[in-house]
Amino acid sequence: MNNLLKLSALELKNAISRGDTTATEALEAYLHEISVQDGALRAYNEVLVDEARDQARRIDDMRKIGESPGLLAGIPIAIKNNLCTTWGRTTCSSKMLANFRAPYTATAVARIRQAGAVVLGKTNMDEFAMGSSTENSAHGASVNPWDLSRVPGGSSGGSASAVAGSLCSAALGSDTGGSIRQPAALCGIVGLKPTYGRVSRYGLVAYGSSLDQIGPMTRDVADCAAVMNVIAGHDPADATSLDRPVPDYLANLDEPIKGLRIGLPREFLSDALDPEIHRAIENAVEVYRSLGAEVKEVSLPHSRIDSGAGGELSSFAVACYYIVATAEASSNLARYDGVHYGHRTERDAADIIDLYSRSRAEGFGDEVKRRIMLGTYVLSSGYYDAYYLKALKVRRLIKNDFDEAFETCDILLCPTTPSPAFKMNEKTADPLEMYLADIYTISVNLAGVPAISIPVGLSSRNLPIGMQLIGGVFREDVVLRAARMFEKASGICRLTPPPLGRDAE
Repeated sequence: MNNLLKLSALELKNAISRGDTTATEALEAYLHEISVQDGALRAYNEVLVDEARDQARRIDDMRKIGESPGLLAGIPIAIKNNLCTTWGRTTCSSKMLANFRAPYTATAVARIRQAGAVVLGKTNMDEFAMGSSTENSAHGASVNPWDLSRVPGGSSGGSASAVAGSLCSAALGSDTGGSIRQPAALCGIVGLKPTYGRVSRYGLVAYGSSLDQIGPMTRDVADCAAVMNVIAGHDPADATSLDRPVPDYLANLDEPIKGLRIGLPREFLSDALDPEIHRAIENAVEVYRSLGAEVKEVSLPHSRIDSGAGGELSSFAVACYYIVATAEASSNLARYDGVHYGHRTERDAADIIDLYSRSRAEGFGDEVKRRIMLGTYVLSSGYYDAYYLKALKVRRLIKNDFDEAFETCDILLCPTTPSPAFKMNEKTADPLEMYLADIYTISVNLAGVPAISIPVGLSSRNLPIGMQLIGGVFREDVVLRAARMFEKASGICRLTPPPLGRDAE
């Protein structure tokens, strides 16, 4: 059974198609691993055993009568707990939605099920996707399979931990400012944020509506491309979904990249970057040069990262993001008032305002409250022009920088994170320091372009290091092909964490 856990998603699907194993056998292998390991990793909020077994049996029955179950037939996949399903609870890892059962299923989830995937359960996350470490979950923090004393990243930390720890074959996450790519980097897996509008957001509980995107988290690039083949495409139920042709992301995945133009944003390779990550990025650049790629320096001036006298980092992109995202969050989360949606206080309320206040104070965690207050402030009368309107103008400048860079480059190459996985509770006392964990990923969401994080090695503490490849609008195919070529040439693929229980110094 354990051998099934070592297979990639596509390898497992092919094994099921050949009759070497069954969807039920694959599922039971993962369910056993979850029962043994998830007590330590805390990757799941809810494992949907009965539903998953029913799905697996349907796949096996279809195969027996000669029907094709789909591209993802029998692959056990986990989904982030902000994706609605009509089975199980959709809690966003928040007390506010502790018992919420959605009346419909998210389009991305429906599509993977139609393609034969077996949904294992709902993964842990930072509450309402607000965080970079999964420490903001009302269910308790997930941990990193590489070192149980360290965070898996966030907000899709449960999904990343589950993929890296072999508690699922692949997972879906959501990315508002790096929430797929950052945990993918910290856990040594592959994570793709698609172009805004490429994957339907219908059924994704909204955080920042102009920033959110659903994407795959997998062990290798081919699996990532396979999941994208299923979830990408227009959805009339989502007004932001764009009706553009979707290529077969697997078709040209192994096509050589000789002549590919790679840009290195000088702003992302400053002295503020961890030296080991800097070396790993330099080594990756040499791999690309050996494959015939053309590498040159480019500039993204409005994503500039500055280092203060005390070594602290700052960026226009971070400031812009935490105005735009919090403003949208304050609007999106207004519906959770104890009447329309969400937790309702059991204490006697003096009036309707008191009812709202008590319900929201009890239902939301500290980080969600902080972002709601920030967003409400920047949208308030007298401050709207000074903060929110100005942030929208800066966002436009950031997008212009990317557009200009892609006039001379096919992809951009940079770090995913400023450091490897950090210790639990290391940054919780300083929200700004936590926000800077996404300093290399935030501008991608502001620009709406696709980006992938892939592993490029291990640090001296045996912790994964991630590299980010950024593409032009709707160029996920180029990003995936470039990632795949590095994976093949470097041999850095499907990194395996040490046995659970190791705590590094």
